[in-house]
Amino acid sequence: MRPARRTACPGVSSWRFPVPWVRVPCSPGRAAARPRRRVRRPAPAVRRAVPLRRIRLLPAARARAPRRRCSLSAAVPRTPTRCGRTCSTARRGSSRPAGTRRTASRPPNYVVLHGVPVSTHNYLTVPACRITGIECPFLLTPNVANYWHEAWENARRGGDVPVQYRYIGLGINSQAARQLDQLHIHMAGVRDSTQLRLQALDAAGRVATNPSQWGDTQYQALVTGTQGDRTYRILRLPALTTNLFALLNTNVVRRFGLQMASQTLIVVPRMTPTSFDNAFYILNSDASLPSGTITCDRLLVY
Repeated sequence: MRPARRTACPGVSSWRFPVPWVRVPCSPGRAAARPRRRVRRPAPAVRRAVPLRRIRLLPAARARAPRRRCSLSAAVPRTPTRCGRTCSTARRGSSRPAGTRRTASRPPNYVVLHGVPVSTHNYLTVPACRITGIECPFLLTPNVANYWHEAWENARRGGDVPVQYRYIGLGINSQAARQLDQLHIHMAGVRDSTQLRLQALDAAGRVATNPSQWGDTQYQALVTGTQGDRTYRILRLPALTTNLFALLNTNVVRRFGLQMASQTLIVVPRMTPTSFDNAFYILNSDASLPSGTITCDRLLVY
């Protein structure tokens, strides 16, 4: 006895559907099974990790910073959240950027990165340990590295990462003005008018030479930058061997009952037309001053 012949499910083989279908055979006397749609899921996106082999000058495009001016990479530790907790063992006094020499016994205490926009006069000195910003109490302790000196040794003519601009400036923003909660010192240029204005004030006796006089009214002056003139407290130092954060906290912040988080700090080396003149102008401002500012971006050229 020959077995009964199976017939194809009605309607399945005689139509062409616009999407892929699965044809399910059926036995005689059984209703045709409902075709199933084949689901095509998109392939998951592949995330590429930023290589950490070369972190001396990481291009901003690879760093993928979500902010405007700072291309901080994964090389900067983001834990722990307590400010300065991992900085007590950092090496001090190196004038060479991290990434050029790295040993297990002497880890680097900072890295030098490109700023955004990328140019030959826009770099960042970033501590290799977790320091949130100018308000971090660890910056006032004797164990902190001299990041201002490190930035200057790199940015000056003949340094490892020289800022290619006629006059150089270093700066740090206040907590409200910055866009990343990791301490970074801008290494950029300053305008000729800024340098000449500071030298004119110095010749007129409008620049303090003693840190205890830094906050006095006679040493406050207007300096032209972007978006008009702003008022700054101006101090002149022969070298960057002292802790500028501690000087600011002792002679300005605590003296006038201000907040460290609201301060901006700018360093402009005094220059001749051809060379460094062995002095630094230290500028400070905040919103408590008439026409004060909380950002260093008004004087620096990126």
